[in-house]
Amino acid sequence: MNNKKKGLGLLCLLFLLLTGCDNKPHKIEKVGLLIPSTVNDQVWGTKGYTGLVGIQSEFGVDIFYKEKIDSESLIEEAVEEFHKRGVNLVFGHGDIYTPVFNKLGKKYPDMHFVGFNGDAKEDNVTSLNFSAYAMGFFGGMVAGKMTETNQVGIIAAYAWQPEVKGFADGAAFQNKKVNVDIRYVHSWDDVQAASHILNNMLQKNVDVVYPAGDGYNVPLIEELKERNLYSIGFISDQSHFGGNTVLTSTVQDVAHLYVVAAEKFDKGELQSGNAYFDFQDGVVSMGEFSQNIDESFREKIQRDIETYQKTGKLPNEK
Repeated sequence: MNNKKKGLGLLCLLFLLLTGCDNKPHKIEKVGLLIPSTVNDQVWGTKGYTGLVGIQSEFGVDIFYKEKIDSESLIEEAVEEFHKRGVNLVFGHGDIYTPVFNKLGKKYPDMHFVGFNGDAKEDNVTSLNFSAYAMGFFGGMVAGKMTETNQVGIIAAYAWQPEVKGFADGAAFQNKKVNVDIRYVHSWDDVQAASHILNNMLQKNVDVVYPAGDGYNVPLIEELKERNLYSIGFISDQSHFGGNTVLTSTVQDVAHLYVVAAEKFDKGELQSGNAYFDFQDGVVSMGEFSQNIDESFREKIQRDIETYQKTGKLPNEK
């Protein structure tokens, strides 16, 4: 190679170093979010929107969201609109989206779809899943400790929620005399049905309730607060209702998980299929513990949580 060509080659290499090493080309172009209810529900929807804004802050990209997208036809229309806007990363904020995303994956190969609590089957579809059994177990331990009637209740949306069995097992581990009343609303946000179940439970002397659903979670905690009864918060740290009402909360940091997923996508590391996240990933935790819980128990359960984070073993597995 002559000197002229060598010089040209060095100049090209220098240009690549100056322009390419500063930052990598982003794969994220625009991001869309579909929500089955509203971003103002103070629980699930709000966390999804917070995650979307976090992605915008992290990557400086345009973001779009659509509320009350709760049917296959509405999902298809929304995705088509996102596609026209140049969105290439779509989050479906709930378990209803992954089955539809599996159908849409082949139609929109230039988009990546991310759902929750589903079974992702296409190469450009990912389902994010919280390993929620452990958080339920610790919440159940608190309920078992604090109940005075030995009657605690779970008002869950669906039977498949891992936190339901976790809560029941944790309560039974902590309190051998406890009875766990488990009821299902078969909806995330049917406040009327959930309130009816709550009133029925309270007639049976249930004095600690875990309302494990999005839309009805806050209204039920407010009802329990009026009756001076205890609850376990869900999705977010709900200690702001006061320690005389919320003993602790099972927290799923959806907002942070969205940013984690976006970072993986941007690096080309977001795998298709089903991905699971727990305490060890920094996206599942327990909320603030009420001062009504005696200090020795609070210290014990904190140690149990730390042990689980390090070893993956719950207190009943030691």
